[in-house]
Amino acid sequence: MIKTINLKKLYITEEIETTALNNISLEIQQGEFVSIMGPSGCGKSTLLNILGMLDSPSAGAYLFEGEDISRMNERQRAALRKKNIGFVFQSFNLIDELTVFENVELPLLYLGLSPRERQERVEDILKQMEIIHRRKHYPQQLSGGQQQRVAVGRALVSQPKVIFADEPTGNLDSAHGDEVMRLLTSLNKKGTTIVMVTHSPMYAEYGHRTIHLFDGQMVGVNVQDALKI
Repeated sequence: MIKTINLKKLYITEEIETTALNNISLEIQQGEFVSIMGPSGCGKSTLLNILGMLDSPSAGAYLFEGEDISRMNERQRAALRKKNIGFVFQSFNLIDELTVFENVELPLLYLGLSPRERQERVEDILKQMEIIHRRKHYPQQLSGGQQQRVAVGRALVSQPKVIFADEPTGNLDSAHGDEVMRLLTSLNKKGTTIVMVTHSPMYAEYGHRTIHLFDGQMVGVNVQDALKI
């Protein structure tokens, strides 16, 4: 599903050239749950942004379902991203002025679905996330765990093939963090591919394998038996 070949990312200023990613070659199969770990500044989020088509590499190739993303322009990447990818962020990135329902509905507006289809999809997702009773509430009226459930629902409502999660438990206490991980694991068991950046070795073990980065390079891969939830 996902394949990178000698992927590089450079940041160049007048005074310095910084290598954020150096010769990253990896493959992620459909239905996998892959964790990415490494110290701060090692390139985890940069890699996730490139895989999620939010950024482009400086060199190398990135294939998504056989298509070379590194050769696409921004408009082409955006169209592919809307159809195939959902994002979950550490800071939730919900819009305070919109209700729970409206936050989850937002991606569907960009897809041009009818009001009836949008309502059916959003209500179905909110039921799955067990947050339907909060549909008219605003983000600031929810707990951190509830906000992340809304964020996961928003990522899922467009029925993406893969979810990229960047430190999805980073702003949560352990109880709510465990709740989000159980949710991601459940989604993966239903067929959604998950690629997650995390600092937590415990949460990394929820995945099928863990890719370790250091100074922009892959330094190891651990294959583990995913925790049974």
